[in-house]
Amino acid sequence: MPDRIYNVLFLCTGNSARSILAESILNAEGQGHFRAYSAGSYPKGTVHPLALRELDALGYPATGFSSKSWDVFAVEGAPQMDFIFTVCDNAAGEACPVWIGHPMTAHWGVEDPAAVEGSEFEKERAFSQAARFLKNRIMAFLSLPHNSIDKLAMETHLRQIGAMDGASISQVNAG
Repeated sequence: MPDRIYNVLFLCTGNSARSILAESILNAEGQGHFRAYSAGSYPKGTVHPLALRELDALGYPATGFSSKSWDVFAVEGAPQMDFIFTVCDNAAGEACPVWIGHPMTAHWGVEDPAAVEGSEFEKERAFSQAARFLKNRIMAFLSLPHNSIDKLAMETHLRQIGAMDGASISQVNAG
């Protein structure tokens, strides 16, 4: 495990579902070695209730989250990020702010559970699946030797994690 706390930012367009799921999961699973944040390029302003319900069902923190702009992390005095992961295809293709410290970045695209239409069961299943895919990627990320791996090897591993089961269509085609 790392000998310092690494800051990780999960980005999505709306910052209402996937990035929130990832933030909560990493903060819990990172056990004080990682501090996760989330933000969006065009935040919806509210967190999707099914994201919070899924976090609660999985035993992860489900309170204290907000849908906010990525601009809050690009200003002086904001936490300096070590890693930034886009979890939706739209955010991956957008022009991001200039991040202080040049953090490592990767695209970990997962289909948007908030876009699923259908029965309540189908919507809940989409959130469950998104959370499972994100948790699998986060656990793979946590298993990396963060304090002893070189930058090139780390970037390769981060891209491989992004291509794990559940990768969105454009991520699969990009690899």
